[in-house]
Amino acid sequence: MDHITLQSEALVPTDYGEFRIMAFAQKDSEQMPHLAIVSPLLNIKEPVLLRVHSECMTGDIFQSKKCDCGEQLDVSLKQAARNNGMVIYLRQEGRGIGLIEKLKAYKLQQNGLDTVDANLALGHQADAREYQDAVAILNHFHISAVHLMTNNPLKMEYLTQYGIEVTKRVPIILPTKKENLGYFETKRKRMGHLF
Repeated sequence: MDHITLQSEALVPTDYGEFRIMAFAQKDSEQMPHLAIVSPLLNIKEPVLLRVHSECMTGDIFQSKKCDCGEQLDVSLKQAARNNGMVIYLRQEGRGIGLIEKLKAYKLQQNGLDTVDANLALGHQADAREYQDAVAILNHFHISAVHLMTNNPLKMEYLTQYGIEVTKRVPIILPTKKENLGYFETKRKRMGHLF
């Protein structure tokens, strides 16, 4: 895989606070770059409060009740603003299968499959996400230690494997809804997420 680099950045005021929003891609014509959403007061001499968030258009933008992705992003941006941290926004929709395939998986879920079996039925991995680009972004900042906002132990393992010290896991605790109870149970029982 080709190396991603910083292509552009700007200081952006948001409802959460002011962030440097930085676009990382292989070339500057990339239409869907990964983003680093960074507090201007980021201090890399201490472990950085970090969320590595995979794009979820249905949850992040349309507030789908099938998942908790939008709520996790909301909590993470609030915490990053309060604690001089950062959110890395990876463009790997639908656990890496893309939006079209994700909507096909949703259709299968309407017929009784859980999120894992729906992906497998479509010929995909249960979770096809990769995190090497997140590591490349952290390396850009010379960040070597993080407090990772996650419920997914595999993210911790991946970052650690590539030289990023996860000094603490910061859980993201959210209330369940009747529409996402099965989703939470599948993540806990079949994917090892910690709640």
